[in-house]
Amino acid sequence: MRMLSRIFVKLAWVAVVFLGITVISFWVIHLAPGKPTDMQTTLNPGASAVARERLEKIYGLDQPIHVQYSQWLGRMARLDFGRSMSGDGRPVWDKIKERLPLTFGMNVVSLILTLAIAIPIGVMAAWRQGGLFDRVSTVVVFLGFAMPSFWLALLLMLLLGVMWPVLPISGLTSLGFENLSPWAKVADVCRHLALPVFLYTFGSLAGMSRFMRTSMLEVLRQDYILTARAKGLPARVVIFRHALRNALLPVITILGLSVPGLIGGSVIIESIFALPGLGQLFYQAVMSRDYPLIMGSLVLGAVLTLLGNLLADVGYGLADPRVRKSGGEAGGGDEA
Repeated sequence: MRMLSRIFVKLAWVAVVFLGITVISFWVIHLAPGKPTDMQTTLNPGASAVARERLEKIYGLDQPIHVQYSQWLGRMARLDFGRSMSGDGRPVWDKIKERLPLTFGMNVVSLILTLAIAIPIGVMAAWRQGGLFDRVSTVVVFLGFAMPSFWLALLLMLLLGVMWPVLPISGLTSLGFENLSPWAKVADVCRHLALPVFLYTFGSLAGMSRFMRTSMLEVLRQDYILTARAKGLPARVVIFRHALRNALLPVITILGLSVPGLIGGSVIIESIFALPGLGQLFYQAVMSRDYPLIMGSLVLGAVLTLLGNLLADVGYGLADPRVRKSGGEAGGGDEA
């Protein structure tokens, strides 16, 4: 019961933080130089000042910013993000919904691969601290930290797409995709996504494996681990039954904070590989000053960020009973 009460309080705080994020975001994007109407009037020599004023009135840009925000907030409360200010004038949610599966799917696959690789690397590096595997993995990890993702992407495109053309380096499908068999279509999409998914995974692998190694080293120094090893328990029992669960607690936090990266971290990679995902859509929206589309993307990122923090808190409570107990005692102290 106290856990549910704690979650309810957390949800209320999330709502307040979300409202603050929308206020700041709405204010900041209107501070940027230029307006959406500039893209439609500046490049048109026949557009007059009257035409610009008419467009601003249609889009509601002639009203004070607090009025614009209140109108936008009222629409968002009905899950209506408005219409795009670009040439097509389509609903913002429709444009986001089209590109969400690609970005979300790539990042989820990358996250699963990262966990499947980083956790064993961190555990083995901590168990064999100072050994050959630890040193080699440290060098690889530092290379991952040092390499900018865009530079590595361009290097892989040059090597695997130009010098040794084994993988496609642009777009999501090949020419004649419609004429392929179902399995051939799947294979073609996988070949196009191989390099982006590798870059996502390699970039996340470095930090995740280091966190896992550091956490594992701290746990292995605990008295109950030393006692278990002194009793002669097999290494796999000590690692996987006694040490791993406690060592995963910091990783749960990092995993929760990785949720917003499912959207925000895609801008560079999707732009380089010309993938029709949310990252590319957000970049285009910023370049065209498409306020409703920018706010829609920012709201989605804010929701994922707050959801990630909430999931991290819940995950902590599920993984470590001491967190639930401390939360309950804290609540009892407040009631007293």
